[in-house]
Amino acid sequence: MKTVYGVSILAGTIIGAGLFSLPYITSVVGIGVMLGYMVFIGLILLLIHYFFAEICLKTPDYLRLPGFAKYHLGKNAQKIAYFSGITGMMGAILAYLILGGEFLTALLSSTFGGDTVHYTSIYFVVSAAFIFFGIKAISKIEFWGIVTFFILLLLTFFRGFNEISTEKLFFIREGAFDFFLPYGALLFAFCGLALVPEIEETLSLGKERKKLLKIIPIGLIISFFISLFFIIIILGIMGEGTTREALVGLEDYLGNGVTSLLLVFGLLVIFTSLITIGLTVKKILWYDLQIPEKKAWAITCLVPFSLFLFGVKDFITVIGVVGATMIAIDAILILFMYEKIKDKRVRIITYPLIVLFLLGIIYEVYYFFV
Repeated sequence: MKTVYGVSILAGTIIGAGLFSLPYITSVVGIGVMLGYMVFIGLILLLIHYFFAEICLKTPDYLRLPGFAKYHLGKNAQKIAYFSGITGMMGAILAYLILGGEFLTALLSSTFGGDTVHYTSIYFVVSAAFIFFGIKAISKIEFWGIVTFFILLLLTFFRGFNEISTEKLFFIREGAFDFFLPYGALLFAFCGLALVPEIEETLSLGKERKKLLKIIPIGLIISFFISLFFIIIILGIMGEGTTREALVGLEDYLGNGVTSLLLVFGLLVIFTSLITIGLTVKKILWYDLQIPEKKAWAITCLVPFSLFLFGVKDFITVIGVVGATMIAIDAILILFMYEKIKDKRVRIITYPLIVLFLLGIIYEVYYFFV
């Protein structure tokens, strides 16, 4: 049973805000390019997650990425890991807040009025409360949330089957093509690195810890096919009407009933991901950096929400930057650590990947900040 919940923690966290960006991004680059990216990034991240799992299993004590970096690479690497890990997860929380607010607005504004800022604020308060109390049953909620959401995707597929057409599925937005747009978003969408040590803890001591190496590919493969299925459904039904938030506007094609259910359980999926990531950030600040628990909670919750209030509200931009920079830095550290527990022969794999991630960081910084 622990294996099932381990898979649910990994897949449930991966199937978060990043999933909902994929149909729109596919409409920009085309489904052929997107599928190529998904296979390429998926295989790379499968290696990175697998390498990290081996590092976890071969390093004494239960640590997080900064602790592993210090143990294998020294204090400077630990500082880099703290920066990339905390910044990246804060960015993820921000993306979940943005998307959660959009979903709540789509669900409730027609009945109760109000704008996105009001509903994002409500979503923030509820999320912050869960992170404060450290809800332990979140993995069980996550598991059933994924199952229910997937069932609803199947229902949506059959409900909107007559709306799906190859013309819509192969639609490309005129004048919007950006070949590199999927890169950062897919790194974000398929990344569950922060949860690998958490899963190791749930498996506890003994032989069950080795199940971690089985959980990694299962969780990633499930995430890959759900993501592909989601793209086919949303883009195939909406075509040029596909929105940046995927589910928003779907009622024009399927009616309010199915769309409202999708919004509710889509909200649940990203909510559980937000809580899981939020609890991880709080633990890093509390356990590793020795910040008092309440202050660690306040930093975890208030920094992303403040960025939202100051105008950072485009979640595709947020996940693209986080994926191509912070997740890439984490991956590079993992590759260097993997060399430490293996031998120099693995450099035939690790060095090309390090170069790839470095080029991605340079491109993303230039594209968004220059």
